[in-house]
Parts: sequence; C-alpha cells; structure tokens
Amino acid sequence: MRSFEPARTGSSGRSIDKYSIIPLAACVYALIAFPLIIASCGTSDVVCLYESRPESKIFWPAMAAISVILALRNLPRLRFPAHIQWLFAYLVFAGASVLWAFKPEFAFIRFAQQMMIVSSIVLPVILAARTVDLMRGLFLCFAVAAILNLLFIQFGRPPIDAKFATWGYPGYFAGKNYLGEFATAAILLSVHEMLYPGLRRISGIVIVVIATALLILSNSKTSMGIAVVAPMLAALTLFIKRTTRLSPAIVLLSIPICFAAFSSVTGFSVNRLSNILFGDPTFTGRTVIWDFANIEIARRPLFGWGYQSFWLVGPDSPSIVDAPGWVKYMPNAHSGYMDTMLETGYLGFTVLVIFIATTLHAIGRMADHARARAWIVLSLALHIIVTNGLESIWLRGFEPLWVVFLILAADIARYREPSLPAGNVYGPQAAFRSVSPGPVGPRRLPSVRRPPPTRATA
Repeated sequence: MRSFEPARTGSSGRSIDKYSIIPLAACVYALIAFPLIIASCGTSDVVCLYESRPESKIFWPAMAAISVILALRNLPRLRFPAHIQWLFAYLVFAGASVLWAFKPEFAFIRFAQQMMIVSSIVLPVILAARTVDLMRGLFLCFAVAAILNLLFIQFGRPPIDAKFATWGYPGYFAGKNYLGEFATAAILLSVHEMLYPGLRRISGIVIVVIATALLILSNSKTSMGIAVVAPMLAALTLFIKRTTRLSPAIVLLSIPICFAAFSSVTGFSVNRLSNILFGDPTFTGRTVIWDFANIEIARRPLFGWGYQSFWLVGPDSPSIVDAPGWVKYMPNAHSGYMDTMLETGYLGFTVLVIFIATTLHAIGRMADHARARAWIVLSLALHIIVTNGLESIWLRGFEPLWVVFLILAADIARYREPSLPAGNVYGPQAAFRSVSPGPVGPRRLPSVRRPPPTRATA
C-alpha cells in the first residue's frame, strides 16, 4: 500500500469544524483553564484547592449534552472500531462497580463525570470531517499553554525547593512533574508541525524550543527520558511492523512480558532499575505505596473496591484505615495500572489492557495510510502509557494526558477504512478521501459508467 509522506507545499485540511470544537475546548479547559483556576487559589485555601469546582460542574455537563445531541442527530455516521468498543466495555464495568463499591455515592459521582468527559471527546471526534486535522488543533492548545507556562516561570511562581522534594519549576501546574509531562507532549506535537512547510514549520520550531526549555526547567527526569525514548521506540516499532507485519501491540506488549520473565529468573526488580536510573530504589517512595496497594488488591482481587472508591473517600476508607504512615495521605497509587486493579480488580485491568492493545493495533493500521502521523501518535501514546506506570492518569477525571489520549484514540478511529489517495487533505501526509462508508458516511459520486472493480482498485 502506498505510504504517505509529509506534504511539500501548501497547508493540509482544516484544524476544526463544528464537531471538533468540542474536544478541543475540552483540551483547553483541562490543560489551560482549570490549572489556571487552581493556580489562582491561595496555598492555604483548602476549599478552593480541593473542593469540586463550580466551573467543572457547568462545563462538562454542557459539553456532554451538546455531544449527545450531535450524536443522536448523526446516528448513521457513528461507527465505533474495536478499541473504542473496548473503552466503552471498561466504562460499563466501571459503572457496574458502583453496585459493590466501598462508597457507592463517591463512585457514582466520579463515574458520571467520566462518562461526560468521554462522551464530550469521543463522539464529536468520530463525527468530525476527515479534512479536520485534530493534531494541529492539539498543537495550538499546547502552544498557548507552553507560552503561558514560560511567562509564569519568568514572572510568577518560584521553583519547588522544599524538604524531601526534588527541585524544579511547576509553571502554572500543581507540580513539576505535571510540567514535565506537558512539555514532553508539547515537544512531540511540535515535531509533527515541523513536518509541514511555511508558517507551520516555523511555529513548530518556536514551540519545540520553548517546550524543551520548560522540560529542562521542570527537572522531571522521567519526562526527559520519555521525551527521548518514546519517539525512538515508536520509530523502531513501526519499522518492525513494516518489515514483519507484526502488530505494534504485539511488539510493545512483549517488552513488559519479557522484563517480567527476566526479572523472575535473575531477580532484577524494578527497585534495582530505579536505583540505576535515579539513584533511589523506591521510585521516590512509590514502591512503598505499591506494596500497600498490592495488599489491598489481594483483598478484592476480581472486582476491586469500586470505581474511584478507594482513595479520598472519607476517614473510614481503606487508604486511611489500613495504610502505613504517610501513605494515608496519598490521593492515588501513583500508578494508573495499580489504581485500575484497586478499583475494578483483575477483570477491569484486563479490559483496560485490551483497550490499550487494540489502540496500539489501530495505530499500526494508521501507519499503512499515514506513516509520519502514526509515528507521532504512537510516540504520544507511549508517553502516556509509560507515564501511567508512575502516575495515575487512566480515566482519572480530566487529567490533561488522559484527555489527549482520548482525542488520539477517537482520531485513530477515522483511519480504520482503507482509502484512495485524493490530494492534500489530512495531516502532513497526502490525505485521502474514502469512497466506502466510513465515519462520515458514503460519498456521493457522479452517475457515470465505470468498469467493474479489480483487486487492485476495489
């Protein structure tokens, strides 16, 4: 199949249409508006910092209502590929977990919010026209955030320099690791813009310089490593896929499986890996939290404690009653995978892994149509997948990286149909226009006599 390379001249399709405005607004709210609201709170204002914000109670229901209305008006155009179906399957299981949750009222409220977030992103992205370049919209969102963070560092918030905390600038985020995670994603999106000629390439270069400076100022060593490793691993994975036809899911999932086998044989644990990489065998105390989490997972192994019904659910919660020392005050397990097992057990964790695997497989199918774009999307996906090993992001409210992953997963769905090249329409590759029913429906063609299709043209 023909591979599509970056366009040499001109600009490719629109960045937004009436459908894509909604998920991009979600990105702006999660990445810019909400963090700025929290940054405006006083350090001792507990209500402002930790209570549910009225802005969120208005924004997400409004976005969800608009998305559902648009979906109902365009039902024939909605097509959900396998990875989106597995996302919905996890949501169904998480919703069912309210029935056995430790605190059903907390679980229900948080699940309802997550349903609004997912519907606000997935439904309108799938309905968006194929000429819409959501990667460009994401870049613009991250570009504005990068400039604002640079201004905050230059004229505003000082670096974190507290006892037992690693030095680093947080920008307008709640911590320096947030700034590092953001900067890594901004760098990758900027590289995508640099594939275009003209003003887009110039803007990509400018933002990649700013984002690199922010990454260094954050002093987030994990994000620095991911910024280098993720694009290299993505390129290697797509090369293996191209030469062997192996799915990226198989290539990438084999890495943790092989490490687990190697660890069981040699005794080389994650603690030793952390000591080699960071000079600290506990991943900055995370292994202490994980040891406690494993004990609690063993108490409810199959179904878990209920969706987000373990941490921060009152003074009688397991995290307060059973946790040792400072672990009592943790808001999560600092691992998206541990939290998934805590909340929905091994069954929910299995569904989540299948969702991730099918998303990676779908990126491999995207590479058949748009190799350069697939490389950036896979790099971003790997950034989020790896970061979840040290931070809780999967289905955690509207965490910025979770919002980005949802947009990527829904955007990948628009590549599921084989298409014929038809000019400069979609992304930095020569875009394509489908002649078969896809997420935007069948294209009406002039009524002319045509020869019957052959295998090469069908």
